[in-house]
Amino acid sequence: MNIKLITENGIDIALIDSSEILIYDIQSALDLMATISYQTGADRFVLNKSTIDEKFFDLSSGLAGEVLQKFTNYRVKVAIIGDFSIYSSKSLKDFIYESNKANHIFFLPIEQQAIERLSKI
Repeated sequence: MNIKLITENGIDIALIDSSEILIYDIQSALDLMATISYQTGADRFVLNKSTIDEKFFDLSSGLAGEVLQKFTNYRVKVAIIGDFSIYSSKSLKDFIYESNKANHIFFLPIEQQAIERLSKI
């Protein structure tokens, strides 16, 4: 995993680059938050959806809700980037829509949009 720290509008944002899955359960999400905080001090980060286990996108697994709750509890803001149109689940589409209206987790197509969104909240 590579972490690049950028500053946009005076806000530190960590850009995470990894070829492996980083979030596959609650503990791995907590470990990722701790690693980013320790290495960069940032409480906002951008993560590619390919670094998240596919069960996250199956809402019946409960993983997405639990991870979102941890991000909220620890006041971490995350933008997940990628193509979410590949999912046909109405409940997932609703989850993404509602998440994008809130202030903790965003699902966006490209990194630049993620950086802009995280730097404005």
